[in-house]
Amino acid sequence: MTNTLSPEIIACIQRALAEDIGPGDATTDSIVPADALSAGQIIAKQAGIVAGLDVAAAAFRLVDERIVFTPLATEGAAVTNRQPLATVTGPARGLLTAERTALNFLGRMSGIATLTRRFVDAVAGTRAVILDTRKTAPGLRLLDKLAVARGGGQNHRIGLYDMILIKDNHIDFAGSLAEAVRRARAAHSGLAIEVEARTLEDVHTALGLRVERILLDNMTLPEMRSAVVMAGGRARLEASGNVTLATVRAIAETGVDFISSGALTHSVIVLDVSFDLRRTGATDANG
Repeated sequence: MTNTLSPEIIACIQRALAEDIGPGDATTDSIVPADALSAGQIIAKQAGIVAGLDVAAAAFRLVDERIVFTPLATEGAAVTNRQPLATVTGPARGLLTAERTALNFLGRMSGIATLTRRFVDAVAGTRAVILDTRKTAPGLRLLDKLAVARGGGQNHRIGLYDMILIKDNHIDFAGSLAEAVRRARAAHSGLAIEVEARTLEDVHTALGLRVERILLDNMTLPEMRSAVVMAGGRARLEASGNVTLATVRAIAETGVDFISSGALTHSVIVLDVSFDLRRTGATDANG
């Protein structure tokens, strides 16, 4: 299950384990016999969308490769309060040492997926696609964005390197939207270009420059509707700025192609998950 995770995500899990364990788990190592075996269940303590089972499994396995992690729920599926999500068996020390890191990842990712699914459901039946942003926890971007995808959303650019997004500060520095686009194209990066439009005049200018995407920044609903008519399919439009569950449906109904929300990752409420453990015995002479 863990072999589908990228090396970058595995490295992130390793950093989290190192942060927590340091030179060793002083409590567990002093109390739990080295040969003790245990089994336990990870349980959802509230309803939501589960995401990160494979990440939790990796956390356990990186501590002790003898640990067996068996998922009982489907990644990206809705789960109910008190529903078992996975069973975990193996050396007790490894289970106890990895527990918190595994639950931290699983709870955060499931919280992101749960909120994302609420946004996705809110715009169902419209053309709008829900996007994340770069407002992620430092060092956890790939995991945060993976959780968004598993909640039914789509990822915007991963970082500053995989798409050109010309925002207001870039435009101000260049002197004009047209000059900012000219400079971006002159760099011959081959990357798609999106520009931020603060006014309908900016939208008109961007369309004349034939950019691929236009970000409608904090526009009113009437302005968004006008931008959709003005674009006529010549560029894909993204709405952004203070998007909430209360407003996202109305924004989607303007006809925009994308709606991005930093709240998916920067305001996540962790899904409550717990690990119930029981002792089962000791390893054999060869264990």
